[in-house]
Amino acid sequence: MPIFQTQYSTLSSTALKIFLQEEYGFEVLECRYLLRGVNDHYQVETKDQKYIFRIYRNTHRSLEEISSEVFFLNVLKEKGIRVSYPVSSLNEEQILKFNAAEGTRYGVLFSYAQGESFGMLSDPQLAHLGKELARIHNVSAEITLPFERREYDVNTTITQPIKALEPILKRNPPMAAWIDDTMNKVISNLKTFDLSKFSYGYCHYDLLPKNFHFDNENQVTFFDFDFLGKGHLVNDLMTFWLDLSLHATFKKISQEEADRQFSVFVAAYRDIRQLQENELAAIPYLSFGFWIFFMNFHQEHFDDFSNPFFNTRFINERLDLIKTLTESYCRF
Repeated sequence: MPIFQTQYSTLSSTALKIFLQEEYGFEVLECRYLLRGVNDHYQVETKDQKYIFRIYRNTHRSLEEISSEVFFLNVLKEKGIRVSYPVSSLNEEQILKFNAAEGTRYGVLFSYAQGESFGMLSDPQLAHLGKELARIHNVSAEITLPFERREYDVNTTITQPIKALEPILKRNPPMAAWIDDTMNKVISNLKTFDLSKFSYGYCHYDLLPKNFHFDNENQVTFFDFDFLGKGHLVNDLMTFWLDLSLHATFKKISQEEADRQFSVFVAAYRDIRQLQENELAAIPYLSFGFWIFFMNFHQEHFDDFSNPFFNTRFINERLDLIKTLTESYCRF
């Protein structure tokens, strides 16, 4: 009996353990399925090291996109920037191919980012984060990748996603009207900035605390560059600003403390790289696009990723949050 067509398989951690031992030449003590998320992740442990093995969904990333992410991380590593980097196999390959049930999938073994994530950062951690991000941007503003990644602009983060979200938004007419009105206001405000003078390059575009670790010496290591794409580099400062804004909105810290922490982060960034005041002023408007982009990403990948949580309750709560943050921080 032929195998029925499969949409999204899960590779066996037991089989993967044997496979990795053969490909990399080290004894794997444990290969544990860690996370079904945007992609699949496995934690791999040897006697001396930890690694993360990522299996990309074939409906999410092409080989060309993965190749550019790997290329980018290799360059950052060569520059001495602390990132979770691709590890080469015995055959000097960094992207491995799997004949999975649904078709070809690709996997990459990444070095483990030492340390842990912190919900609240100390001033030394904020300073290290700002300086190291600026160093990444010094590279990403100049680098040319072998294959292009997506672009983050008004069209791809606001206009197109809102159009795609119309079937969901129309279930809540008042919110749909607010989104439409706010979209026009945000785009209008962004047009008041000379965006051509903003620093431009490859953004992480998901620079939240879950995607960088600090060790005992407050040294930061960045990871998960899956959403790497071209855009205004201030987008990365925006995503970190969003995290602080959420803390303030939910009363975990005061707005004054959130502003102070962001200032420490920005001052450290400016020690390494120039940053215009207009770039900072654009952050609240760019953040609207961040929320809309990822909400549409959840919709587009419902079958394989977001179906455990992307329901009516989540959608309405997320729209309410977008409205609260936009009305708190944008000046129309």
